[in-house]
Amino acid sequence: MPRFRAVLFDFFGTLTCPVRRGKGHLSTAELLGCPPDTFLEVLDSSFYERASGRFGSVEATLRWVCEQAGVHPSTEAIRAAATARHQAVRADTRLRDEAVPTLRALRRRGVRTGVISDCTHELPTFLPELAIAPLLDVRVFSVQAGRCKPDAALYLAACARLGLSPQDCLYVGDGGSQELTGAQRAGMSAARLASPDLVDHLVFNPDADWAGRTLESLCEVVDLVDSAASPVGAPV
Repeated sequence: MPRFRAVLFDFFGTLTCPVRRGKGHLSTAELLGCPPDTFLEVLDSSFYERASGRFGSVEATLRWVCEQAGVHPSTEAIRAAATARHQAVRADTRLRDEAVPTLRALRRRGVRTGVISDCTHELPTFLPELAIAPLLDVRVFSVQAGRCKPDAALYLAACARLGLSPQDCLYVGDGGSQELTGAQRAGMSAARLASPDLVDHLVFNPDADWAGRTLESLCEVVDLVDSAASPVGAPV
């Protein structure tokens, strides 16, 4: 029997290639009449507030960002910028080549899968369009939950939706938001994806002192699940 009955993944940088802000974000700033450097500085400094949905809708959040930057765009400009930001975040999102094969391999083994992501409003909207969508049993988004990792409530919400205990679950992430120590505190096992390409990944509050299990490729998750399998008849 599998030791892990579910594997829960971080999204950005784990199931996706490293995230770097593309030109679409500059276009969003221009639509708002905001200096691009100032716009990006406010985005960086307010990530966790925005990712927890503190400011309300996409439009309301962008209006708050503009206020911090000292600009006051029209309602029409805010709406256009909301569309542009959605397109920008979507354009930044590229699944790893091994993401779909890894999820399929896990599901063939009877292991359930899910995503726990610190994210703003865009990801819950476009994730259903991605190739991984039908391979996920549960999705927990910080912007909908009203809190961010490493808050235990996010991990426990995923477990509750799966009908599993934290001890049944493995969490895999690149280490942003101290997500690995957060998963452990919630009772899960955890592994860090330390792919070489993550050196340029946009990340906040990393698990800098992580000393636990480390993987160099997403494919190694399947090997880890296989190696942790219990002998037939043994307790899980």
